[in-house]
Amino acid sequence: MARDPAFVLRYLAEVEELAEDVLAARQQIVDLDVKRNRNREALRALQKDPEPDEKAMVCFGGMFIELPKAKTREMLRQDQEELDEEINKLRKELRVKVNRLYEAQGKPELKGFNLNPMSAEEMKLINRILEG
Repeated sequence: MARDPAFVLRYLAEVEELAEDVLAARQQIVDLDVKRNRNREALRALQKDPEPDEKAMVCFGGMFIELPKAKTREMLRQDQEELDEEINKLRKELRVKVNRLYEAQGKPELKGFNLNPMSAEEMKLINRILEG
């Protein structure tokens, strides 16, 4: 059975667009994760500093500003929370995008891809059960 070339072209364009969405989302997650790791390193350096009451030099888009270390720590913690939320949101969206891509390719949905991690409370209960 011969396929309409226009249909095949539309199909390939759709699959390519969905694949590009998946790759872009993955790259965005990687970029945000790199930023989150840099923030974590900065927070750790501030915690190790023997003189916590002094000021720290902070780079904001190519410009250095001297801020109190307590304020710097609070800004970094807040940025970490925002990055965590954004990464989690992107990961959830990525699941949907990957499933759409697989659906467009005629492949079955990925098994185990929609799993969520257990909370700390759930882990405590599981450990308590396992310990007897």
